[in-house]
Amino acid sequence: MTVIFENESGRDFGLPLESLAQEILEAAMDYVKCPYEAQVSLLMTDDDEIHRLNLLHRRIDRPTDVLSFPALDYPVPGSFEFLEEEGADAFDPDTGELLLGDIVLSADKISQQAESYGHSVKREYAFLIAHSLLHLIGYDHATSEEAGEMETLQEEILAQMKISR
Repeated sequence: MTVIFENESGRDFGLPLESLAQEILEAAMDYVKCPYEAQVSLLMTDDDEIHRLNLLHRRIDRPTDVLSFPALDYPVPGSFEFLEEEGADAFDPDTGELLLGDIVLSADKISQQAESYGHSVKREYAFLIAHSLLHLIGYDHATSEEAGEMETLQEEILAQMKISR
């Protein structure tokens, strides 16, 4: 898996953020049994920038913890079968990797939420990346049923990595 990582927030929380993101994304893709090598872009920024992006793309005038920009619409969340018919547009022509999309994280929200929820920054960072990756492959939490499914998947992915609250 290729992770195009950029940290414009200047914060690292004392963690190897890039390699940890890589591990989380690979674990999540393995968990959902993605049959392809994939590519994700991940940007860590601050509340001001994520606020701007949230307003621009979602018309929500406040900062958020994570934004997900999927490259594809998945008819069935977490199912990659439709890609056989989707053609070359879903894959990087140079690497052959499945293009999943972009993740934007707020470093400010990561530290605030870790403190608020009483767990480590590592756990919050991992949770938000797993959460966002699920959005990139078609999962949502618009209904209580969808939210329950996403919650279960997120917790199982993190538990498999031994990252707990």
